[in-house]
Amino acid sequence: MNWNSALHDYKHYLKIERGLSENSINSYSNDVKKLINYLNEHNINITPISIDDGIIHQFIYHASKSINARTQARLISGLRNFFDYLIFEDYRKINPTDLLESPKIGRKLPDTLSENEIEQIISQIDLSKPEGERNKAMLETLYSCGLRVSELINLKISDLFFEEGFIRVIGKGNKERFVPINMYTIKIINIYLNQIRTKIKIQKGFEDNIFLNRRGRQLSRNMVFIILKDLVQQVGIDKNVSPHTFRHSFATHLLENGADLRAIQQMLGHESITTTEIYMHLDKSHLKTVVEKFHPRKNS
Repeated sequence: MNWNSALHDYKHYLKIERGLSENSINSYSNDVKKLINYLNEHNINITPISIDDGIIHQFIYHASKSINARTQARLISGLRNFFDYLIFEDYRKINPTDLLESPKIGRKLPDTLSENEIEQIISQIDLSKPEGERNKAMLETLYSCGLRVSELINLKISDLFFEEGFIRVIGKGNKERFVPINMYTIKIINIYLNQIRTKIKIQKGFEDNIFLNRRGRQLSRNMVFIILKDLVQQVGIDKNVSPHTFRHSFATHLLENGADLRAIQQMLGHESITTTEIYMHLDKSHLKTVVEKFHPRKNS
């Protein structure tokens, strides 16, 4: 087995067996490609089956000179996953990354926006332009439903269950979940669908996509980032804001207003409650209020 065939089979495994998105597959495969490039640059002729921990250590040491601790930890994790796959397929008995120690990194807290900052950004949208209503509907949906950007651009008209007050979201690993949507956001989406989208010449295959570009095709991830970046610059907010910031803000604001962490987990589509618990580290001020309100000894 050579590296190219191993990488090809690994990507197929990630897609079919693990059900990962293209972005996740590219991320995992890029970690392996970095190792392959290192081997080629240093004329190290060794296969994925015979490579040992010594060479892996050399590669990580070489890579650590140009990447930060967080990226290094991510690289080690990616390689570990690749060799676990080879063990799973009975190509190897031992994972050569098992003895590697990932650098210690602190838990990175997500950036969040205040409710006022969210309102400032959305209010900055120029509604005199046709794409303005689309952008408003897009950002309102991001914030009110806590979607990932990939979930947003793939949202379909057939996913809208407005009478029931829900939208259907296809998340990571093609997992389906239903997320509540408020009446205000429903109104904004309907304005876009009925007044703007009906005037677009929709390309074949994109008839069911909600958010379209001017050419009648699905809006890209990059375009969502660009739209939001321009609005943030216009408002003058000095934060690193991305579509994911709206998702973090959605969860944080729910938690601060007393929402149950398990409910937030379901709405975000997190497989583990541990992932959702990161929001507990953002603002603990509401916890005292929760205890005072709900604990049976509150009046003792």
